[in-house]
Amino acid sequence: MASETSPPPMAWRYCGNQVKLWREQAGVSREQLADEAGYGCETVRSMELGRRRPTIRLLQVADQMCGAGGKLTAADAFLKPERFPSYALDFMRYEAEAIARYAYEAQYVPGLLQTEEYAHRLLASHWPPLGDETVEERVAARLERQNLLGEPTKSFSFVVEEAALRRRFGDRDAHARQLEHLQRVGERRNVTIQVMAAGGGFHCGLLGPFVLLETPEHDHMVYEEGQTTGVLYAEPDKVSIVMRRQDMIARQALGPEQSARFMRELAEAL
Repeated sequence: MASETSPPPMAWRYCGNQVKLWREQAGVSREQLADEAGYGCETVRSMELGRRRPTIRLLQVADQMCGAGGKLTAADAFLKPERFPSYALDFMRYEAEAIARYAYEAQYVPGLLQTEEYAHRLLASHWPPLGDETVEERVAARLERQNLLGEPTKSFSFVVEEAALRRRFGDRDAHARQLEHLQRVGERRNVTIQVMAAGGGFHCGLLGPFVLLETPEHDHMVYEEGQTTGVLYAEPDKVSIVMRRQDMIARQALGPEQSARFMRELAEAL
């Protein structure tokens, strides 16, 4: 079943509708298709409506029974899980082109800095649950996206709350590996990682996480993400507020060297 609160992918709905149209044109009942494919009638109905992803088994059987000549089985390549939530796609495109990226995160290690096991546990904790294939696809996409950090002419700055670094996501060794990974990434000359210490009291970042991007044309835009949606905006007055907040947050956080020492000591104390 589609496992997020957003509508099922359009590809599921389109493919399911094509199965239904071919079936009806060939005079094949839903019950006949279900019996031949080894599914319940309601399962086939859900696939035709796009609520479930049409399986390769259904496509193969429908293709043969309806004489589609491979037109239905060809759809399988377009039914893979979305690599990122649909609401984040615009942000991903601008992020890939940006020359500078500044981020503040309070709850967890930012995606660009996550180890594979951290990303897997985080995505597997979604509720309603994501399908196994979706989790694997999104973990792979997240790790691939981290290649952005390897572009030395682009700069990346992260401020992460101490609480996010202390949040246990697995056993001691897995947690330590994540902290060690942060230290290694922070050694790159184009990456700055700072820790906002818990003892620092209130600060403007507590209003919520954000990502600030600078484009090759030196324009700026901000991305903010919530439970079920994300907002990308470039209105100068709004962006200016976030830019000033980002500057204040960076000044209040521990410096890069202090932050590296903090993470090293935290890993040793686990």
